[in-house]
Amino acid sequence: MFTGLVEAVGEIKKTVSRGGGRQMTIHCTIPARELALGESIAVDGACLTVTGFIGSGFTVDVSPETLQRTTLGTKKPGDRVNLERALRLSDRLGGHLVTGHIDGRGTIRALERAGDFTRIRIEAPAALLAYVIEKGCIAVDGVSLTVNTCSRREFDVMIIPHTRAQTTLPDKKPGDAVNIENDIIAKYVEKFLPKDNNKGITDAMLRQFDA
Repeated sequence: MFTGLVEAVGEIKKTVSRGGGRQMTIHCTIPARELALGESIAVDGACLTVTGFIGSGFTVDVSPETLQRTTLGTKKPGDRVNLERALRLSDRLGGHLVTGHIDGRGTIRALERAGDFTRIRIEAPAALLAYVIEKGCIAVDGVSLTVNTCSRREFDVMIIPHTRAQTTLPDKKPGDAVNIENDIIAKYVEKFLPKDNNKGITDAMLRQFDA
């Protein structure tokens, strides 16, 4: 479990295809002694397992499912990624509950400066937008953000100067894909309801955009 508060920005140094998946070597400022073999780490929001250490970095294995569902399949050496270690039970929950299990991808449509802040508009499939509500929580490339507004096609978030300085979001440009994880609470609420009500609930979620 994570909070969506990025600890460091890493750089991909090497990618190697392996058994239908991919092994990545990521260099970062997190000291290797603070990482444990087998621990979970979120890479651009995707929960991965530390499988080894190389110099000032670590390796992770990315499964075919993760490559298909996230943007990690397009990453190449030199690309920067957001990193967050798993939440300790004694830590403050400064962002929101993030599992590191990516629901899908969105596409950045615009980045607009508003003084020291940046508004980012992101287009996403209807299946993802059904769980997006105004002033709700969403994780974009592993960054916990608040939804400003949303419609049937897109939503927008505002980046504060700290987030701009500490994450890879300022690297993005219109047309770039980003990993999206919806609020887990909304997904569980729908799951626990009777199956014959699920379509009605999803339709009701989408009708918020018609109000």
